[in-house]
Amino acid sequence: MPENWIEHRRGMGGERLGWMKPVGIGFVALDLLGRERTGVVDWLEAEETLENLGIGYLADPYELQLDSGDWLRVRLTETSAQEIRVKKDDWGAVGAPQLFYTLSFPAPDTLRSLPH
Repeated sequence: MPENWIEHRRGMGGERLGWMKPVGIGFVALDLLGRERTGVVDWLEAEETLENLGIGYLADPYELQLDSGDWLRVRLTETSAQEIRVKKDDWGAVGAPQLFYTLSFPAPDTLRSLPH
């Protein structure tokens, strides 16, 4: 993670919501996957974007493109400024084999959200 990214945490509870990347005289809001959520905006708009985004998107289903080119439905298990971990979506089946994948941060293009 670049040193100039500014961490943004929610006021109540201090939960990390993302970062603000300085660009010229403005900022770009980045989510917890390191993806840009705005163009260059002022501080307040970047902050409001992250506040409104929250962390709910982390519970959404995603797809991971495997080396074979196939897409695998996955769920996020961990996100940090060092790496992102996902696991094959097992729909909560007890005893199902758990396949984990470690991805670089920011999230690569091989990880994409599934439409709702």
